[in-house]
Amino acid sequence: MLESMEALIREHGMLPKGCTVLCAVSGGADSVCLLHALYHLRPRLGFSLAAAHYNHQLRGEEADRDARFVEQFVSECCGEDRLPDGRVLPAVPLFSGSGDVASQAALLGQGIEETARDMRYAFLRQAAREAGATLIATAHTADDNSETILFHLARGSGLRGLTGIAPVRGDLIRPLLSTQRREIEEYLCYYGLPWREDSSNADDAYARNRIRHQVVPVLEDLFPGFSARLAGCAGRLRADEAFLEEQAKILSGQAQVLPQGLSLPAWLIADAPGPVAVRAVRQLMGTLNGGDQDCGAAHLESLVRLCRSEDPSARLSLPYGLTARREYDLLVLTRDTTPQVLEPVPLALPGETQASPFLIRCSPAVYAGQRQGPFDFWLDARPGEGVTLRPRRTGDRLKLPGRPEKTLKKWFIDEKIPQSRRDCLPVLDWDGQVAAAAGLGPDAAFLPHEGQAAWHIIITPLLTRSAGDGTESSSGKEAESC
Repeated sequence: MLESMEALIREHGMLPKGCTVLCAVSGGADSVCLLHALYHLRPRLGFSLAAAHYNHQLRGEEADRDARFVEQFVSECCGEDRLPDGRVLPAVPLFSGSGDVASQAALLGQGIEETARDMRYAFLRQAAREAGATLIATAHTADDNSETILFHLARGSGLRGLTGIAPVRGDLIRPLLSTQRREIEEYLCYYGLPWREDSSNADDAYARNRIRHQVVPVLEDLFPGFSARLAGCAGRLRADEAFLEEQAKILSGQAQVLPQGLSLPAWLIADAPGPVAVRAVRQLMGTLNGGDQDCGAAHLESLVRLCRSEDPSARLSLPYGLTARREYDLLVLTRDTTPQVLEPVPLALPGETQASPFLIRCSPAVYAGQRQGPFDFWLDARPGEGVTLRPRRTGDRLKLPGRPEKTLKKWFIDEKIPQSRRDCLPVLDWDGQVAAAAGLGPDAAFLPHEGQAAWHIIITPLLTRSAGDGTESSSGKEAESC
């Protein structure tokens, strides 16, 4: 068994020389075998070893006995080791923790198993930091891998789920993944090592236990060596999945970072083959969610359909507080935030006025025929008592120079100003008339003649702080700041 385990470690480069690995130990046969095997492999492979045990407080006194067992096992079987060449390897340190999983699951409205996994891995990563470990070893076996693949297959998983348990995933390594449970039991018996039995493992109320006790034995009887062959199949599927992921990265890697999200030309996703498109949008979500790409197929396929839609303002709510929307030819992914509200404010003539999320500067000038722009323009200096900045209203109309009069809604659509930004673009209301609209420009009736006194108005976005790097930035286009 040690030979096959060491071969897997070397094949995947699991334990670089000089590293420190934290071994998760529940007290069961698999984890006891893993800790003992790593303890004996460390002189040859040149790594340092620590152990960790987490009590989920789900089985009362039985769980407390498991904790005491692990403490005793580490103390008696993983102590200081004097090697034939005179070197002395230190005793394996043990890090112990516990948490009330049931209470936390009720508080969060999650399942017990999901909450237990989250709390356990949070503890293991904290323990790894305390131990100075860069890797965490878990005792998943070839049998666990078979059960996982069958479980995912029965639930209709895609290719990613059928790849099973990865030998290496980030800081997690699984050195026993090519080892079968019977080999582990033979190893423990050979060395005379004790272990604890978790009573919940015998409860067939859990789907995974029924697969282990009722399904896998039938398949092994029909097809001897089933688990080993399934592991080989999973390895080939992992290679296929890795290729598709790399193809998807070519697309997702073209995304532009926004202050609160990402944007990407929608056609990149729309024109891609389905398997690549789905992976690309999952990668985009993972980028915004700190690497967590666990999202259901229904959401991913809906996101791809959004990219292929002809609706230029379509929206989609996604897990993890994300929203996807079309802004004409762009796909924009953002975190849900409280929308900025534009409150009516008087326009300072002259001076500076903040109309969230814009700053409007107004200064007296003599108009010399300069080009009128959507955010930088001149209005005639007529007297006015009620000049305000406000959001658009139903029925607002604007006649741009040399163009027909239209409603603001029609102008925004024609100029392809995204729907999500229209309500925060300030309208200059001059005694009840629309004198100008940010993003469009001034109304023809308010244009100054050359040589006439005028107001020079410049509308700029206020800087926003990027969640990603803490730097201040604007969007580059004034209209995109909201």
